[in-house]
Amino acid sequence: MADEFDPEKFEDKYANYFNELQRAYKNAFNHMNERHDSQLIHGIDQTILNESEPFYEDGEFRVELPENPRDRLEGVLVDDETFEETLAEYVDRIEAELHRTFQVDRPE
Repeated sequence: MADEFDPEKFEDKYANYFNELQRAYKNAFNHMNERHDSQLIHGIDQTILNESEPFYEDGEFRVELPENPRDRLEGVLVDDETFEETLAEYVDRIEAELHRTFQVDRPE
């Protein structure tokens, strides 16, 4: 766990916080995989979130997704509404895990 979160060090996050980022993403994956179709969660994880980028700005974490995330998901039969809702929940969970892992309160 990071001693104390330093927003400036997060700019070079993979050098300074790689283990913490891995832990946050893994915790989010485990949470989502227990609650949703595992094929959908694995597909989102491997085709969309593998190219996502976490940022820390204005006191909060956010996850930026690659362009056209729906087009990236292949081999998983799911309607658009379920996909969008699941992806939004997954991203929110990652952001919550980043806040928890780095012990940074989420803004109201």
